[in-house]
Amino acid sequence: MNKPVLFLLGFTISLFFIAGCKNSDQKGEAALPTDIVNNPNSATGKADASSLPRLVFGETEHDFGRILEGETVSFSFKFTNEGKSDLIIADVSTSCGCTVPSFPKTPVRPGEEGIIKVSFNSTGRRGFQAKNIVVVANTQPNTTLLRIKAQVVSPGSDQ
Repeated sequence: MNKPVLFLLGFTISLFFIAGCKNSDQKGEAALPTDIVNNPNSATGKADASSLPRLVFGETEHDFGRILEGETVSFSFKFTNEGKSDLIIADVSTSCGCTVPSFPKTPVRPGEEGIIKVSFNSTGRRGFQAKNIVVVANTQPNTTLLRIKAQVVSPGSDQ
């Protein structure tokens, strides 16, 4: 093949790849409509906290006690929106890849309850383990810290 034909073929293939790409911001999830997000915070730091959602957990720490290495254990942190507007949890991150959270992706209305479930995989972990879970929401302050801990023992040990 000559160079112009190869160039044209490469250009055509490139166009197919570009046209086939999706917007990477979507990640397969529906975006929240902007009219439900009420953020009275300002750059001055002055905000009307009385109108904000308020994230209240029944407990912020859970101790699994002694577990065998290799076990995966889970705990559900229950919370209530005790504020006056919709609670939107933007993200829940963990301090380790061995800990996986799941959380509501839709707004939690005032007075409603929700659950943040956290699973801990103890494979390859021994001894005392403490993991932090950071919840980011449209609250003041915007982060809440949850914590899980466990004493991971080897199978067959007398610890």
